Amino acid sequence: MKFRATFALAATIGLVALAGCTPASEQNSSEVDPEIAAQIDAALTEITGQVLSTGPNGEEPESVEAATVTDEQAAQVAELGLTAAIVMHYGGNDWATAQIDGLNAEFDRLGIEVIATTDADFDPATQVSQIETVLTQNPDIIVSIPTDPVATAAAYKKAAAQGVKLVFMDNVPDGFQAGVDYVSMVSADNYGNGVTSAYLLARALGGEGKIGVIYHEADFFVTQQRYEGFKDTITAEFPDIEIVQEQGIAGPDFAGDAQGVANAMLTKNADLDGIWAVWDVPAEGVMAAARETGRTDIKIATEDLGTNVAIALAKNQMIVGLGAQLPYDQGVAEADLAALSILGEEVPAYVALSSLPVDHENVLEAWKTVYHADPPASVKDAYVD
Repeated sequence: MKFRATFALAATIGLVALAGCTPASEQNSSEVDPEIAAQIDAALTEITGQVLSTGPNGEEPESVEAATVTDEQAAQVAELGLTAAIVMHYGGNDWATAQIDGLNAEFDRLGIEVIATTDADFDPATQVSQIETVLTQNPDIIVSIPTDPVATAAAYKKAAAQGVKLVFMDNVPDGFQAGVDYVSMVSADNYGNGVTSAYLLARALGGEGKIGVIYHEADFFVTQQRYEGFKDTITAEFPDIEIVQEQGIAGPDFAGDAQGVANAMLTKNADLDGIWAVWDVPAEGVMAAARETGRTDIKIATEDLGTNVAIALAKNQMIVGLGAQLPYDQGVAEADLAALSILGEEVPAYVALSSLPVDHENVLEAWKTVYHADPPASVKDAYVD
């Protein structure tokens, strides 16, 4: 294995940043070459707390601290009697729930009433209709994630023309300019999440083997960044890891689509050692395919700390690691940026929160960091030493 330590990286609140977390070089050390594990641990440590991603228009990332509303400013906002709507691409998963929880908690602190929360089930036409319906309620703020940057652009333009303060999560409509058409965009370091998951999969594989890649087949900025971060890292750093097959999925049944793709990959490539899936819901489909084909020895890496992948990590089964977002904190930042803009404060065009590497050893502590809550019993009770 020829690990190349020269690749320039940035991303992540690293493994060592979590209280009680075991360094990466000590995790699963019986399963991999200790030298390889140590090299990967050093790379993860080097990128700790940094952000590599740039914004959708090439903006340099600003820290979340740039989006902080003081108690004095919050009192000023509360006096204005503002309303807000949350317009999601799709909901029901842990990431979306945590975003909405963070938004609701911070809007409550700011005295801003949330008058609508919508779920488009990843359908652009549905989202356009929902935006138009929300606009009839005359919100002061809309926080949203566009399902499609082109198909939804006109609806968001209508909102901007109506004077609504727009804050986006993860994706920006086509042709929009920060400070003109919208306030700001908040995102995880998605390129860094891809980098993190690449390192964790490579560590589990001992730096060599054959893998499949399941990506999001859509014009979706942040999932493209994850895919690029993963592939760039594997190809630049791990020449003895071969990507033998890649396949996109478009949804909306992301788990089912990924299960079908992974089933075909495992059937075609009997010697496949690992699979990367673009986020946790597709990774659930990969796990289902592995069980169906009797390949529960497969090593899976992904992004986002959802309940089902957290249970797999706790059990030390199939999922070997992931780069986690901080969706609750992202929601708080989005609400704060909207409030600061209404107060006339200058705000950054792009705010990013660094990636959090998660594996078996730190999954319980990572849950607390990601969700601002103790892990559920289903995750805690599944944990094996």
